[in-house]
Amino acid sequence: MDIRERIDAQVRTRLDQYLRLVGGGGLSGIADIPERRRRQAELAALRAGPVADAADVAVHDVPIAHGAGTRGEPVLVRVYRPRAATTPAPCVCYVHGGGMVAGSVAGDHGKATALARETGCVVASVEYRLAPEHPYPAALDDCYAGLTGIADRHRELGIDPDRIALYGASAGGCLAAGTALLARDRGGPGIAHLMLVSPMLDDRSSTPSALANTGFGAWSREANIQSWQAWLGGDFGTGRVSPYAAPARAGDLAGLPPAYVDVGDLDLFRDEAVDFARRLSWAGVPVELHVYPGGIHGGENLAPDAELSVRVRGYRRDALRRALRGETP
Repeated sequence: MDIRERIDAQVRTRLDQYLRLVGGGGLSGIADIPERRRRQAELAALRAGPVADAADVAVHDVPIAHGAGTRGEPVLVRVYRPRAATTPAPCVCYVHGGGMVAGSVAGDHGKATALARETGCVVASVEYRLAPEHPYPAALDDCYAGLTGIADRHRELGIDPDRIALYGASAGGCLAAGTALLARDRGGPGIAHLMLVSPMLDDRSSTPSALANTGFGAWSREANIQSWQAWLGGDFGTGRVSPYAAPARAGDLAGLPPAYVDVGDLDLFRDEAVDFARRLSWAGVPVELHVYPGGIHGGENLAPDAELSVRVRGYRRDALRRALRGETP
């Protein structure tokens, strides 16, 4: 069966609508990073709401300084606090996707608001610098600064420092996993839970699922390689790639926080996500893994109201509630 015919029917309908709207090969056919940013911003705009307080979620921006001895502008962290949240509240440190080269806190405003609303947790969304203008380790430094900053200012922010989760989707999954590795190795803030959604983990892009996936208008191996090249610069394709930059290269995953990993079975990241979950389990880390039939990379963004999208968000919500609030569905 052709891979397109295996895509969830509701997601495929929205994918076809998107391709008619933008023309060409969608995100998979773009060779120019500025153009990819423009198209991803257009896609984000379709789902974004106004950047303002909601009736049930208060929003404000917090500048976080980098650690001592580093330079640069403060890291912006946008904090979403459910008005009904207790104090101190559990917190989700949220890292947006975008292939390391695109995306923003504003573009994921609607997602972060919904996550705060549905989990009852404070959500702290980190604005990180983008490649290729800012290659590794810039974005990772920003994410680690965001994590340590919210942990250090937990009283001001009304959060429980013992109940902080890292949540990352796609490239955000790479940065969330890399940040968890850094926190483990540097003795940084404790992380109660690690949630990786269709994570981008392996710069080699050589698994069967990556080799089989050349797009169909969503994310492709070609676009993925371009993003890794932008992120890794001159280290791309060499043995110098750090496991903090590409967590699939980490030799030892012991000591990472309990994890949740999900991915579509047609996602080019399927094999690296499954392998990472397997290696976490072998290292003694509790891990919950979901592989969704008919799921493609970015399908949830294209069709947020599809039954598949609603279902996978529900599983994530329940997992975060169990991990951070001790609740059962």
